[in-house]
Amino acid sequence: MIRILSVVFLLFTFSAHAAEAPTRVVSVGGALTEIVYALGAGDLVVASDTTSYYPPEAAEVPKVGYMRALSAEGVLSTDPDLVILAEEAGPPLVIEQLERAGTRLLKVNSARSVDDVRAQIETIAAALHRERDGAALIADIDAQEETLKARVAAQETPKRVLFILQHGGGAPMVAGQDTSADDIIRLAGAVNVVDGYKGYKPLSPESATALAPDVILVTDQGIEQAGGREAFLTAPGLALTPAGQNGRLVSMDALLLLGFGPRAVDAALTLQEQLNTP
Repeated sequence: MIRILSVVFLLFTFSAHAAEAPTRVVSVGGALTEIVYALGAGDLVVASDTTSYYPPEAAEVPKVGYMRALSAEGVLSTDPDLVILAEEAGPPLVIEQLERAGTRLLKVNSARSVDDVRAQIETIAAALHRERDGAALIADIDAQEETLKARVAAQETPKRVLFILQHGGGAPMVAGQDTSADDIIRLAGAVNVVDGYKGYKPLSPESATALAPDVILVTDQGIEQAGGREAFLTAPGLALTPAGQNGRLVSMDALLLLGFGPRAVDAALTLQEQLNTP
């Protein structure tokens, strides 16, 4: 059954060859690049952006820059016959320049659920003429999701989690509703202790103490920026939380945790296991 692709819209510059399977693909957006490789089409990728570093082969291909700061010249220099773009890709002027140049574009909205990921896979698989591979990938995700649901149903009291996106200097930013962090926490069967606002906001020591998380969730990159686990847990406010007092700090790779791509359920399984391991 074809799912409603409400989260995906296509920007195509049609030509006589638009229906042909692409042979030179530029992929912009780490989660979308993961899908291309998971479909077995990594050999088609001639370039990607700097957020595309998984699988390891994706990190080795030429880069066209950060996905929000692309240049039309950089993309066009790779002579692509298909450019797959994350929703956040830009700036808009560059996208317009690529369209005017006659480049075939496929723009895919960000996934906020596992169904969204399935829709992304179906869309990209169709564009690459890899529908059979797409169906197999979705079947794998379906099986993982059943395992995840069973584990969540069997767990005891859901853990209260605070996700901190560390940016180095200044107050740490914490994830509220309508964020990838919130989505993955909920998918893992846990509770995001920040429920009073949407997006990211600075965290004060007083707020951290009041939120009283059982577990602090961060990215591996955030741990490195903070100077290590001990520095993170002893930060003002965090040291007084149940998580800080019990040393409950969970870290995961940023793309795995927040990318919400084909590994989203795998990420939730990993997070669920770590949250419920004493």
